[in-house]
Amino acid sequence: MAADAVERRCLGAQTKARGFSLVELMVTVAIVGILASIAYPSYRAYVLKSNRADAMRTLTEDAQILQRCYSQLYTFVGCTPIPPASPGFSTSPNGFYDLSSAIVVGPPQTFVLTATAVGAQAEDTSCATFSVNQAGQQLAQDSSNNDTSAKCWGSN
Repeated sequence: MAADAVERRCLGAQTKARGFSLVELMVTVAIVGILASIAYPSYRAYVLKSNRADAMRTLTEDAQILQRCYSQLYTFVGCTPIPPASPGFSTSPNGFYDLSSAIVVGPPQTFVLTATAVGAQAEDTSCATFSVNQAGQQLAQDSSNNDTSAKCWGSN
């Protein structure tokens, strides 16, 4: 009888194996995959939206520099808000946008500063281009050149 008890104990130990079965592991992997496929697009949209601050901050600062220069010299000519990589063209501090400026000489003197998304930020098709002019008007366009100013500059 003692041999039967030992044999039953050994068989019982084999059926009480600890760990995960392959099916349990695959279910877990599938659940994690589903959650990741839902979360990643939302995360990516959040990152693109937060990177827009690079363009808005740079354009606002550059417009202030131009206005300050105008108040001292009464002209926008000779004022360089954007450190020129090439004449009138460079990138934003974080590198998400290419910046350009256009100054119109003549009555009245005007300027337009523009930031265009580049690199990974170019995936942001709803706010592809930001601009600001001498009157402080803030404009934005999507990749199809539709006006998205209210959405992109934060009014909506």
